[in-house]
Amino acid sequence: MYCPNCGQQQISGEMRFCSRCGLALTGLAEWLAGGRIQRVEPAQTPEPSPRRKHIRRSAKLMFFSGVLFPIFLVICLAIDEGGPMFLPCFIFFIALVWMLYARIFMTETPEVNYQAPQTTTLGSISARGSLPPATNTSIPVGRPQVRTNELAQPPSVTENTTRFLDNE
Repeated sequence: MYCPNCGQQQISGEMRFCSRCGLALTGLAEWLAGGRIQRVEPAQTPEPSPRRKHIRRSAKLMFFSGVLFPIFLVICLAIDEGGPMFLPCFIFFIALVWMLYARIFMTETPEVNYQAPQTTTLGSISARGSLPPATNTSIPVGRPQVRTNELAQPPSVTENTTRFLDNE
């Protein structure tokens, strides 16, 4: 069997991924035998950025403090004291500080999800997407590589002694 993406011949028909390009080969043999593959596109919503997540959470907390405000206002009027109003005001202040912190100091880039999405289904058997692309690793430029086949062999003990005796 050959990979339909890169043409690499596979070792066996039971390989799950292509050894060269990483394409998911699950169910490919069934498809070649005449079965049908139903392609299911997952509903992918983009992952919100950390900044957006924290701003939304603080907005929910502000809304919660707004809901608590009239309840505690009625309690304050009933007991004729303003002390209970501290709680909704404190929650609102914390939410405001949290929102400002998220707006000023958090990044706008979304978090990266490294899980492969589910792309095809074969009856009850589901196949995962292909492997992530191979990463290129750079070779450090600072030190040249040493070629071990060109290293000079150190002289033996007898050669050194022979030269010493020839000089005398």
